[in-house]
Amino acid sequence: MYDILIIGAGPAGLAAAIYGKRAGKSVLIIEKESFGGQMNFSPKIENYPGFGEVSGMELSDKMVEQAISLGAEVELDTVLSIEDKIESKILHCEGADFEGRSVIIATGAKHRHLGAPGEEELIGEGISFCAVCDGAFYEGKDVIVIGGGNSALQEAVLLSKTSKSVTVIQNLPYLTGEKKLQEILEADEKVSFIMPAEILSFSKDGEKVSVNINADGEAKTVTADGVFVAIGLQPDNEAFKDNIELQYGYVKADESCTTTCEGIFTAGDCRTKAIRQIATAVSDGATAALAAIKYLG
Repeated sequence: MYDILIIGAGPAGLAAAIYGKRAGKSVLIIEKESFGGQMNFSPKIENYPGFGEVSGMELSDKMVEQAISLGAEVELDTVLSIEDKIESKILHCEGADFEGRSVIIATGAKHRHLGAPGEEELIGEGISFCAVCDGAFYEGKDVIVIGGGNSALQEAVLLSKTSKSVTVIQNLPYLTGEKKLQEILEADEKVSFIMPAEILSFSKDGEKVSVNINADGEAKTVTADGVFVAIGLQPDNEAFKDNIELQYGYVKADESCTTTCEGIFTAGDCRTKAIRQIATAVSDGATAALAAIKYLG
């Protein structure tokens, strides 16, 4: 029986583990893929306090080392469901079952991928998913934004402030994001649009990334220094839908990080929130852990 079971070992889950152990609680972190979550895909992070520059992998390693050095236990397994026994919760996993007095869901959210050839190989090597995180690397350079919804248009607006040019590629013949964002981009001479266009593949030659597309029946190649894929996020909370309320797939919770089920808390990108960054995930992890500690008494 653990005091706190944490589902997910990204920055939110690891921060929660650190706070839990420092409060003298027994903590088990269950992660199904790799410790560190999405930050592992960032080759360079320059906006995390305390580090002028650090790779996502290095920052991840430091967080994991700190949690383990404090006594947090870790398991590589996939959580299939949560059984609520009121006084405790049982996590039914693929490999085993684990029981705890409280649970923190910190499963994160993955950026949706296009699935086009060459995409996976170029992630972190020319293809990014976050202008806030990586936009500064392309100051004065040419970039491509793929997508036409609010996420893509917000990325394009941000990138247009520092980049030499921004090309927005959308698979529909029109943009679907907010009208105000469309007006801002359409009025910016540095911004151009290609739509409708189907992404066929990605390739890289030296420092340049090429996007091969089918633009309204015509094969074309668009080249830039960097590509930002902005077609939305995908949370992974389906296993918990019988225990807690979800909103568009995200755990419904506010800044208190409490869910609709007593004894179950949440942290990080998997919850309903406006900003999804490493710093805000760590903040959530601390908040959720402190809430769980108070619940445990």
